[in-house]
Amino acid sequence: GYNALYSNTKGDYNTASGYGALYANTTGSRNTANGYYALRLNTTGYNNTASGYHALYNNTEGYVNTASGNKALYKNTTGNNNTASGYAALYSNTEGANNTASGYEALYANTTGNYNTASGNKALYFNTDGNYNTASGYAALYNNTEGDYNTTIGKNAGDVITTGSRNVIVGHGADPSANNAFNQIVIGEGATGQANNSVTLGNANVTRVYAA
Repeated sequence: GYNALYSNTKGDYNTASGYGALYANTTGSRNTANGYYALRLNTTGYNNTASGYHALYNNTEGYVNTASGNKALYKNTTGNNNTASGYAALYSNTEGANNTASGYEALYANTTGNYNTASGNKALYFNTDGNYNTASGYAALYNNTEGDYNTTIGKNAGDVITTGSRNVIVGHGADPSANNAFNQIVIGEGATGQANNSVTLGNANVTRVYAA
């Protein structure tokens, strides 16, 4: 492609396919860029794989990143060991490491958060520097910004949380009692937690709980 690997001087084992792919690379090695301006600004980063329009566009020194999808990991500069699959997945990540985002705009706003896993469109969308969160489902943990160690499963599960930590939320629309909730376990569709360090089972329609 036109200007692919244009600036390369000592980099080894690189593959660039597409207009301006790996354009600025100088000494980075073992990179694969496929798409218009994929890995365009990479200079010394290595073992990166970018597939899609502007995928890993701003990466300079980050290594062992995988971006698949238009603008996936677009702003990443020095973040390492990230995997983004889907349009604008991990779009804003700059220095965050060891994150996995799968889905349209999953972990979109993440900048420095580490060890987060988002599976589903817009999952963990607003997370910026929260760590060790796991969100599975459309817009799960959508509003979390700084909360850590949260686990949510289900559409819009835990989307109330912004700074809360160590919560387990399971069920479509299930939420803890507050945006800064701590250690709440909430299970069931539409269930709402009652207090920190507590367990809530079911929504208002549940009238019995059975134990075998």
